[in-house]
Amino acid sequence: MKIALFKESRPGETRVALTPDAVKALVTDGWQVDVQSDAGALAHFNNESYEAVGAHIVDEPSGDVTIRVNAPSVDEATRLSEGSLHLSFLSPLLSLDVVKALNERRVTVLSFDLLPRISRAQYMDALSSQSTVSGYRAALAAATQLDRFFPLLTTAAGTIRPAKVLVMGVGVAGLQAIATSRRLGAKVRAYDVRTAAKEEAESAGAVFVQLGVTADAVGGYARELTDDERAQQQAALLSEVAGSDVVITTAAVPGRKAPILVTTAMVEAMSEGSLIIDMAADGGGNCELTKAGEIVEHHGVRIVGLTNPPAEMGTHASFMYANNVLKLLALFGAKGELAPDWNDEIVIGVTVAHEGHINHAATAEALGVDYVAITPVAKESE
Repeated sequence: MKIALFKESRPGETRVALTPDAVKALVTDGWQVDVQSDAGALAHFNNESYEAVGAHIVDEPSGDVTIRVNAPSVDEATRLSEGSLHLSFLSPLLSLDVVKALNERRVTVLSFDLLPRISRAQYMDALSSQSTVSGYRAALAAATQLDRFFPLLTTAAGTIRPAKVLVMGVGVAGLQAIATSRRLGAKVRAYDVRTAAKEEAESAGAVFVQLGVTADAVGGYARELTDDERAQQQAALLSEVAGSDVVITTAAVPGRKAPILVTTAMVEAMSEGSLIIDMAADGGGNCELTKAGEIVEHHGVRIVGLTNPPAEMGTHASFMYANNVLKLLALFGAKGELAPDWNDEIVIGVTVAHEGHINHAATAEALGVDYVAITPVAKESE
């Protein structure tokens, strides 16, 4: 069977879903791989590097399996082979028109956003791998944009105190932002509504901020705060934000608008020259004043709306993503043939649509169609 690797069409995207090393592994496993010309150019993987490992360079790829980083456009979706399998960061609730177009072509639709958060899935968790890149880039952006030093400096011209950084959201991205900020010499504090985040933040080198508001949910996630809890949280956060030189916000909810953590009042309480790095700008932003892809100045405070941070490090972000693809794809087929294990909770979990049916409850509800659960295939007794 044939795998089709596409050049990303999202403006500013530098990543590619498969590196030459990943293609080599697939070819060795019996797959034919067609690569769209210059698909990896912006990540510094040229056509020759793909051809050297057995791929075919084509202008318009098509195949039994199509792989991307981002969701295709509706037009691109309508050109995929009927009955094929598609894998990407689809974010189905934000791409309903694309899901509809793919489902009309009976494409089996997989989205990394829906990967179950279980131990066995860690090696294929692209959301975590790309969040690692995002957290790293957010800390570097803070150090670059702040017009002060991050580390403590004792010089002949005087002593300079270290920058005070507050990281809001202690997930994978937050932990990497903490670790990178610490390596750059800043004093780091961290906040999260999850109780378990305290130990994680402290292990990365931050002082954990406890505000008396927690929102633990099943599976280590955070539930949505009530209006009263949100008001209590924001009142308690005001002094923490005001006392920081840099605030890095990382709270994102896949498929939904990002929660507001930093209000206009908090921004106005910060000192002139302070900085907010909003990593959730693509999802609407964690700060009320964030504008995606822009730097907004308000009362002397700059709010940087980071968009697609992994694209700023295309080579390594692609390397990590491609390894995740190989691990997940192995559950859907091997030795050049598709053979999904419909008894596997990961296979079931990432599947949005199959054989013309919507298999993700929230997507089915949003589209106004029937939700069809995937029924595990009974195995014959020996």
